[in-house]
Amino acid sequence: MSILKFTTEHEWLCINADGSATIGITEYAQEQLGDIVYVELPEINRHVEARNNLVVIESVKAVGEVKLSVGGTIAEINPRLNDEPELVNQAPQTDGWLVRLVLDDPGVIEAMLDETAYRAFVASL
Repeated sequence: MSILKFTTEHEWLCINADGSATIGITEYAQEQLGDIVYVELPEINRHVEARNNLVVIESVKAVGEVKLSVGGTIAEINPRLNDEPELVNQAPQTDGWLVRLVLDDPGVIEAMLDETAYRAFVASL
């Protein structure tokens, strides 16, 4: 069973039973960026501290950085994004995922938003 959580930085995290998380940006974030033309992904097995830059996303409008809300080790990257960065626009919460991470502390997700709270947050912007 997996748990879907969101951050106020417009990331989504799908937390798996094994303590790993699949991470991407939300529909709202990809809309703000516009057409994505390049995604720079981190190296597998790299440890990343919370609040550090994880991924660089370049769009026709801007260059954005995804700052990781949680610490952990990169277990997998989405290899399709090398040739198909537009997947982040087309399916940000499915095929457009960015990385899978083994979390340092799975308990940090308790402070994150569920989908209803995230939608309310976005509506208030």
